[in-house]
Amino acid sequence: MIDLSVILVSYNTAELSRESIESFVKWTKGISYEFIVVDNASKDKSIEVFKEFSSRLPLKLIKNTTNVGFGKANNQGMKMANGRYILLLNSDTKTESNVLGEMVLWMDKHPRVGVSTCCLKNRDGSLQGTGGYFPTVGKVFAWMFFLEDVPVLAKIIKPYHPMHPHSPLYKGKEFFKVSQQRDWVTGAFFLLRKETYKDVGSFDEDYFMYVEEVDYCFRVKKKNWQVWYLPKWSIIHYGGEGTTMEFPLLSEYKGIKIFYKKHMPKWQHPVVKFFLKSGALLRIPIFGILKGKEVAAIYAKAYKNT
Repeated sequence: MIDLSVILVSYNTAELSRESIESFVKWTKGISYEFIVVDNASKDKSIEVFKEFSSRLPLKLIKNTTNVGFGKANNQGMKMANGRYILLLNSDTKTESNVLGEMVLWMDKHPRVGVSTCCLKNRDGSLQGTGGYFPTVGKVFAWMFFLEDVPVLAKIIKPYHPMHPHSPLYKGKEFFKVSQQRDWVTGAFFLLRKETYKDVGSFDEDYFMYVEEVDYCFRVKKKNWQVWYLPKWSIIHYGGEGTTMEFPLLSEYKGIKIFYKKHMPKWQHPVVKFFLKSGALLRIPIFGILKGKEVAAIYAKAYKNT
């Protein structure tokens, strides 16, 4: 059995995917690996790029005729994975160190860790947040009503996603410099033990994109596996540069509602839906003033759809 199966889901990211694969091939040492690329019906030159790689690398290519989303595409790749570990890797990432080889070694030494991730950095080297705490009713309330942005409260609340750029935990950066267990970590770099995958199963395909990794880590922890954030290692994550905030925002709102329907007591779903709707309504005038009419319109759409 090989050490690592790297699954990369692509959608119109030909050049970013090329840069990503080349960087990980260049820097990865000490382990055996394969790439499994799942292309979600790209219209650019992605297929040509992957076919060229497959002629010189251990790379399998799955070509979808439609965009099936993040979770379903990764499920397709994981079913073909032969590695002791599975890495879900965004196509807009790159490395400048032996992150994969060293993190596989770390996972070998920590057999109760089911999922781990590294530090994510922006193009300029500044820190990105990754992961956080499960979105309990209290944490959703704190998120929607800006309580997690109050320094003292943020440390008590332990926010759903403390990577928020305005969060005191983000500004302080201490939170992202310490190795620690998390409730969940982002799917941009999601290192999964094969035994954990067999124990927990696939991603829930009711999520098209966003919150599926929260759902998955929730199931991982219910099976008594650990989830770790390891800032000793880092990669560059471009993070959807050039895209608008509308799709991520609306998808996250939708994903939170799905999460509550599946995992939380029935009475909590309408409460959380009310918090989301109220939070969107509150942001329409505030963000309209601070960030402009386009952002306000997105929150108006979130309010209408929640």
